[in-house]
Amino acid sequence: MVNKLMTVKWTVTLSLAALFFACNSNPNAGKKAKMDAAATGPMTENAQPPAKPSLPFNAAVIKHAVADYNKWKPFFDADSTNRNAAGMHAMGVARGIENPNEVVIPFMIDDVQKAKAFAADPKLKATMEKAGVTSAPSIKFIKVLRMSDAIQKPSDFAEITHQVTDFDAWLKVYDAEGPETRAKDGLEDGVLAQGIDDPNLVYLVFKITDLAKAKAAMANPERLKIMQDAGVISKPEIYYGRDQQ
Repeated sequence: MVNKLMTVKWTVTLSLAALFFACNSNPNAGKKAKMDAAATGPMTENAQPPAKPSLPFNAAVIKHAVADYNKWKPFFDADSTNRNAAGMHAMGVARGIENPNEVVIPFMIDDVQKAKAFAADPKLKATMEKAGVTSAPSIKFIKVLRMSDAIQKPSDFAEITHQVTDFDAWLKVYDAEGPETRAKDGLEDGVLAQGIDDPNLVYLVFKITDLAKAKAAMANPERLKIMQDAGVISKPEIYYGRDQQ
């Protein structure tokens, strides 16, 4: 979810991100913007994100459908001031591969409770309705534990979410499989995160180097058996997305 989330295209779509730098005719504006960015936190939408945010960090991944992406995007861009005030810093925007009008936006967040309050604000709902959002938003609050350099590259990605009986036990099996094995299946490790509200929620983003191989791997009974042995107790939610420049 994002040469910008997670860049939380989660890739957190996993990619992720179009960030905008604003300046004016004041010769001191650039210097002041840098000072303001340093004072307000790890990332704002008016500055390029760090090459690799300090880990771990909290994030929110929002997914919803829109009637028209090109109509929705200007509303989203215009609302950046309100998001930043709530401590939510967009790391990118991704669109669904199968449904381009389904969007995923990963945010780095300063304060989980403030982010939850913003997400529940009726004003946001009104803005989304004007922008043509056609589905109830799905919001995941996660703690990003790992993020590879691959996540910085805009590309196709797979976002996978599932629940496990024990996160630490699952992680041992995941690490034993290794990134080399996943790479053979067209999947490059991007983001590994744990649910904030549910610590046994696993959130993963993989950059896709071969979509056909990746889809085949996800449906492979042997991989499903490995997941069950690792303690996966829910049907994985799999979303195939494409980072937007």
